[in-house]
Amino acid sequence: MRTNGAIVDDQGKMNNFAIEPKVYVDEQGDRTGFTPYAEALNGRLAMIGFVSLIAFEVFTGHGVFDIFANL
Repeated sequence: MRTNGAIVDDQGKMNNFAIEPKVYVDEQGDRTGFTPYAEALNGRLAMIGFVSLIAFEVFTGHGVFDIFANL
């Protein structure tokens, strides 16, 4: 017997947790591990880092190893 989205058993007790959620398939898939999405993101971040290092050297006149050597 159902009333207001809850299930009432034969003894008249209401069980609000008896209705299970609908099962669905995630269309985006798993984004962990060696997936094309992860590899593309890794490549983009590497390109940003490489360009940032070149810009750092151009603007400061010192390389990264030169900066670390003077610490």
